[in-house]
Amino acid sequence: MKLSVSARAVAAGGLATAMLLTGGAVADAASSAPARAAAAPDIPLAGVKAHLSQLQSIATAIGGNRAHGRPGYKASLDYLKAKLDAAGYTTTVQQFTASGRTGYNLIADWPGGDANQVVMAGSHLDSVSSGPGINDNGSGSAAVLETALAVSRAQYKPTKHLRFAWWGAEEIGLVGSRHYVNRLATGDRSRISAYLNFDMIGSPNPGYFVYDDDPAIEKTFKDYFTGIGVPTEIETEGDGRSDHAPFKSAGVPVGGLFTGASRTKTAAQAAKWGGTAGQAFDRCYHSSCDTTANINDTALNRNSDALAHAVWELSE
Repeated sequence: MKLSVSARAVAAGGLATAMLLTGGAVADAASSAPARAAAAPDIPLAGVKAHLSQLQSIATAIGGNRAHGRPGYKASLDYLKAKLDAAGYTTTVQQFTASGRTGYNLIADWPGGDANQVVMAGSHLDSVSSGPGINDNGSGSAAVLETALAVSRAQYKPTKHLRFAWWGAEEIGLVGSRHYVNRLATGDRSRISAYLNFDMIGSPNPGYFVYDDDPAIEKTFKDYFTGIGVPTEIETEGDGRSDHAPFKSAGVPVGGLFTGASRTKTAAQAAKWGGTAGQAFDRCYHSSCDTTANINDTALNRNSDALAHAVWELSE
């Protein structure tokens, strides 16, 4: 978000007196005002796309996908974990079994902040078995990773505790995120003040959709897009179908961003966002063509910056 001098008629002596009387109070007020945390940094699109290229390379080299229980998924997780470990995060790999295969969640905690107020940002890392899953959901995973690395580069010291997560087995029923939430003690659930979800944020014919689950989180995202002159709509296509759903069911405030999947962009939406009316937001949804060629750079860039903005705003 971007955010008649009539004093000449005042006698010089009176003005000087007023300044002497009020100057100390103004200075005291300024010095006692709480310092506002620095604004979120710009998230480099090149960094996000470099992660997508790595995920594509992993899928290409290992079976063509990064699906649950397949070698491409574990290699993707190992790539993220190495980046986060090097950046100073405390990482945890959580293991579970689904459909007879071993799955993994990756959790990364940034040191410091109030452990009784946790802000989480997450995305699912797995693809479907039919393709590499670069928009669904390499896009969200890469943007969350680059935001986590930006926290490290800035040596950000938020008031609240920051946690980032990448979920396994989303594509077969939100298994990884449900596993995580179900194993949280009641007290630990109540300590999560916000869970932010990012699933498909670089669709090639994009819309700009904001979850409307929690009013404060929704406003944070909407204010950001208003500040850059981009209209938004309420997200309905994926409502309850991504990893925010287990958190919401557990009473955690949730929000997130989405650029559209198989639904068709209307003429009204094309008029305000550009792109092609009468065509799906993502024609390669759950298909083999969901590669690095299936990404809209402008949408990915805007949503990555909105992600970082929300992490900074909600954790300060």
